[in-house]
Amino acid sequence: MTTLYGLADLTIGTGENVTRLRLFEGPLDLSFKHCGITADFVAEFAALRYRASRGLYREVRHNIGYVTNELIENAVKFRQGGEILVEASIEANTFRAKVSNFIDKAAAERFQHLLSEITTGDPGDLLIERIEANAAHARASESGLGLLTLMSDYGAHFAWVFGSGEQDSKIPLETYASITVPDISN
Repeated sequence: MTTLYGLADLTIGTGENVTRLRLFEGPLDLSFKHCGITADFVAEFAALRYRASRGLYREVRHNIGYVTNELIENAVKFRQGGEILVEASIEANTFRAKVSNFIDKAAAERFQHLLSEITTGDPGDLLIERIEANAAHARASESGLGLLTLMSDYGAHFAWVFGSGEQDSKIPLETYASITVPDISN
């Protein structure tokens, strides 16, 4: 049994031209440094098509890098061992990303609770509420601020699919995101 939060349409394929990167757990021990490097690679790869316009190139590279970094950081921060798979594509004027990893049951329950809160209200209002709550209580680790910022300020759309985790209490999690990018023909 799977559980979906967010926009179901995002979970239907990632397009024909997909770039896939696997981050393997091993002697390098996945860390936040790897998140930034991987996000920068994906952003650079995607933004190259905009290099004719320095302004568009910088905007697209920044936006894609920010979205991708947030997704990978969450995967590294909350994962329950194993590899992380990053998939990215651009079609027409939409950048799409999918990050797959495993999380433990307790983290899945906390995350699902957070998602049930942040996917039901206005992202801008929720962002302000979370910022104020975090300032008052200093608890930013699982606040959803990064996701809310992406939703509110970058117009990002998300979907999360939690699989059933019968073996070793690992639950597969697929996180989907999309943002609008300028049409290359403009």
